[in-house]
Amino acid sequence: MNSKCKEFVDYIVYHAPQHNKQVVEDDVSAHFNLTKDRKVYHNEYFAVRFNYSKSSSDLFSNTVLSLSALEKYDKIPFFVVLVRQSSTNLILLANTTFLKKISHSSQELSMTNIRGSFNGSDIMRYYGSWSNSPENFDFLFALHQGLDWKDNLLRLVDASSNIRPVNQKFIPSNVEVINIYNSISRSIEFILSDNFSILEDDLNERCNKSRKEILIASHIENTNIRGRLIESFITSNDEEKQNLIHNLCNLESALPSYDTKNGLGDYYREFNNGDTYTDIKTKVIYLNSNPKAYNIDRFLKQMADSRSIFLFFFIGVDENSIFKTLLCSVYHRKLIDNAIPQFHWAGRNTRGAVQFNGAAIDEMLKDENFTNDICVEKAKSFLKELLDR
Repeated sequence: MNSKCKEFVDYIVYHAPQHNKQVVEDDVSAHFNLTKDRKVYHNEYFAVRFNYSKSSSDLFSNTVLSLSALEKYDKIPFFVVLVRQSSTNLILLANTTFLKKISHSSQELSMTNIRGSFNGSDIMRYYGSWSNSPENFDFLFALHQGLDWKDNLLRLVDASSNIRPVNQKFIPSNVEVINIYNSISRSIEFILSDNFSILEDDLNERCNKSRKEILIASHIENTNIRGRLIESFITSNDEEKQNLIHNLCNLESALPSYDTKNGLGDYYREFNNGDTYTDIKTKVIYLNSNPKAYNIDRFLKQMADSRSIFLFFFIGVDENSIFKTLLCSVYHRKLIDNAIPQFHWAGRNTRGAVQFNGAAIDEMLKDENFTNDICVEKAKSFLKELLDR
């Protein structure tokens, strides 16, 4: 999170008035020059909704906000401050990633019909092992930035009451389970083949052709648009690339939608020893981020194909340049050690998603002697953990 958010959090915890909601709202709004939009106070750095409780408990059931209203602010930190009559102020991060479900009037909620509101009880107090509290806000918001609105909407539609699950868990056959585990040896064999270098050279050439545009895009604050734009510069043909450049003022509508055979990866290429799916990830080295890696069910379903190989092409960007690229197996030891499976994030009938600890990717990009280090036993254990969910 930016310094303004951290200043706001510290102010709520240590300096803001307490016990009276209106007094707190007026004081905080004036102190941070916030604009009021119905129930939400906001500036360009964060948004906040104030609630009140007579109890000293951390739990409250008040309606907080409609999901449609939250959508407007979901790309910046969205806080809920509970002003308690008998205790200190409580502050929670309440972006969509940290909502368990939509409680009120959600019966008609769907991917194309944003309905319903969330209550205080719908805000996660723990996200996996991380408490939803100020000392973890920076890390938690970085996780949220690795997901997008559609990811969370799918989950909330699945999780909300009386809603039929949108996604279905992939249940592999015995043969498909064998193929999934064999994807480790397929990856090793591909990396040791000449085709790995051919794919790496192909991706690097595409990256070099768009070097100037990638550097410009790396300064876009919105992580999802930034990532999609850079992926599109690399995978697009010349005509599509020129369209992107000419429409930089309206990026979201200009971005093409790429989808490989099963929605895995950004760049698909067939070789005689495997079909490769490569996900392109730009890592801006001076920004804290934990990028989404893949949807677990899509990943397992694709690896159940006897020819599939999944890789990541990391593009390291600093303040001045693209300083390094890496073509890396999904089974790289460091990626597995720093994978963050979001099982608790999943809908009722899915395995969820995997994110990466961004600091580990920074370390890999800075490693002058990087190699694709695959530990077969570690990779097997990781796949078993995913399959057992």
